[in-house]
Amino acid sequence: MDVQLKRGLLDVCVLAAIRSEDSYGYKIMKDMKPYIALSESTLYTILKRLEMADMLTVRTAEHGGRLRKYYRITDGGRKRIEEFMEDWKEILSIYQFVIREDHGNE
Repeated sequence: MDVQLKRGLLDVCVLAAIRSEDSYGYKIMKDMKPYIALSESTLYTILKRLEMADMLTVRTAEHGGRLRKYYRITDGGRKRIEEFMEDWKEILSIYQFVIREDHGNE
């Protein structure tokens, strides 16, 4: 798969994983696991990129005697998910074109 396309898809997947509630790294990975395999290093790279793009915010809170980073989606992150949903319609249309049977050359 094209690296840029995959990168964009993973960004949206991470945003979707935190859209309904704040979450932390391990839980994000666990929530995504049934759908997509993601390494810890890849996840934290994505989280940092999304933070820099103002698509999520980060807060630190104590949990079980340790500090944990919690991620919250921003309006910009929600907008990115909406844009993806619109883009996906075009992607599906392109996919339908590519897989169509070629009946014109019979």
